[in-house]
Amino acid sequence: MIVVLVEVTPDGEPAEVSLEAVTFARSLSAAGGGVPVDVVVVGEPSTSSVETMTAYGVRRVHALTGDAFAAFSGAAWAAGVLSVREKAGSVVVMASGTPRGGEVMAHVAARAGVPMAANVLSFGGLSPFVVTRQVVGGAALEEMQLSARPAVFTVAGHAVEASPAESPGAGDVVVETPAVADADLVARVVSTEEPEADLSGDLSSARVVVGAGRGAGSADGFKDLLELTELLDASLGVSRVVTSLGWRPHHEQVGQTGSRIAPDLYIPCGISGAIQHWAGCSSAKNILAINTDAEAPMVTRATYAVIGDLHEIVPAINEEIRRRRG
Repeated sequence: MIVVLVEVTPDGEPAEVSLEAVTFARSLSAAGGGVPVDVVVVGEPSTSSVETMTAYGVRRVHALTGDAFAAFSGAAWAAGVLSVREKAGSVVVMASGTPRGGEVMAHVAARAGVPMAANVLSFGGLSPFVVTRQVVGGAALEEMQLSARPAVFTVAGHAVEASPAESPGAGDVVVETPAVADADLVARVVSTEEPEADLSGDLSSARVVVGAGRGAGSADGFKDLLELTELLDASLGVSRVVTSLGWRPHHEQVGQTGSRIAPDLYIPCGISGAIQHWAGCSSAKNILAINTDAEAPMVTRATYAVIGDLHEIVPAINEEIRRRRG
């Protein structure tokens, strides 16, 4: 059996990257003769979320409940996932390559005494089980053999496109309250705070993203970029240097140490396109780069490019959008 940790959005629906992981698990299941795919969620799932997971071919939804799961704790979640795995005897435990997915799978692998493969893109043979994963921020690919059981790994964001199964699964829901040691709750989320204004949205699922880099010039240089973001109903993503300089918050960062995006359109403005940033945006379907340097890596990789100062080009784009909308 294959067990997939599924994260849910604030409205209780399965996250897009988790549905990608379930899609990946289905292809692995098909290659292995049709072993069932089960998922683990924290908290009792909504009816609509169960319907979604059923449409994605999930046989059973294991819902972890109890005080230990009221807030995020990597160790506690791992204890719950391992409890499900041990009862079912699954040979594969996996999650999407999000910060939480990576943390939980690391705990799972350590407790099970097996290696973990992060950012897996695809798999090869099953005997032995070989996966291909991103390393060095996506600059290189590595083949890794997972001979120990369970095989534990995370799936790189947008490695596959989320797609429902040809035949729905049973979608049975099993509510479980596994035992969690006090030591597993030492590190846990104790509070959350929402920013006053957030244009980043859910970068991982945004269809249009406006990017901003050092070319913005300063923390005060985002006025036109923010207007473009609003006009396009887009999300704002920034390079690492922007967050390092304190111009924008870290949760807006796109790249190796930020979000991985796969929008229909990415508009990087004043971003050179270092390999660390490219690791986060290479799955974009179309890229329109705005940069003063015609030889910048982002420009040479872009679908389209405009060579010039973003502070001249972006206001012109905004004006044209407003004009066309009357």
